[in-house]
Amino acid sequence: MKTYRLPIFILLMILIYIFAIPSKPEEIKMLFKLIPMWLILFYAYKQIPDKKSRPHWIIWCGLFICMLGDGLIRWFIIGLAAFLIGHLFYITGFSRYWRFTKLSLLMILPIGLYGFVMGYHVIAALLQNHMDTLVVPVLMYIVIISLMSWTGFLSHNIWAIIGGILFVLSDSILSWNMFVSDIPHSDILIMTTYYIAQFLIAHSLRFFPSFGSYSSGKK
Repeated sequence: MKTYRLPIFILLMILIYIFAIPSKPEEIKMLFKLIPMWLILFYAYKQIPDKKSRPHWIIWCGLFICMLGDGLIRWFIIGLAAFLIGHLFYITGFSRYWRFTKLSLLMILPIGLYGFVMGYHVIAALLQNHMDTLVVPVLMYIVIISLMSWTGFLSHNIWAIIGGILFVLSDSILSWNMFVSDIPHSDILIMTTYYIAQFLIAHSLRFFPSFGSYSSGKK
């Protein structure tokens, strides 16, 4: 399959999953949920420069582990742990391209504030609903995904930046809808922002040059 056709096929499979696949049986629903991520993984591989570096594979592994999190999320703690590990891979990969500027450093303030506000409301809801065992893992996840978003800014890769923001947005909708209060059309909002986030992170690999050729990476 030609690489330029992949985004269209990915979009088609996302739309089929979100709007056409019934919730039962769960096995079929899960299969179609994972198909877009399999395609995104293949797309990500095609975006890696010919001269591949370790950070490219680290970010690709982050995509793969998040795909596993998709399949395991029905067991919430296990799925959450998989996504957390995936974000650690993203952080490690993005951090290899850090370029410190005043703006990128200052972005930790709005990201940290947003994480604090979301964390406050979600943790309060967990405690109120006697779900104390989830407090620590959820708090850890909020810290890690916030850090992932910030390292996207530090990489100065616009696709990684937008992908990180959308990932935070997707998980914010999910956690708010799950623990705080219902959000209309939450399933559509969660999966749309999630798939776009993962696709953009996959696309960002094209613009992360190999080490030794930083100034000559694809533009």
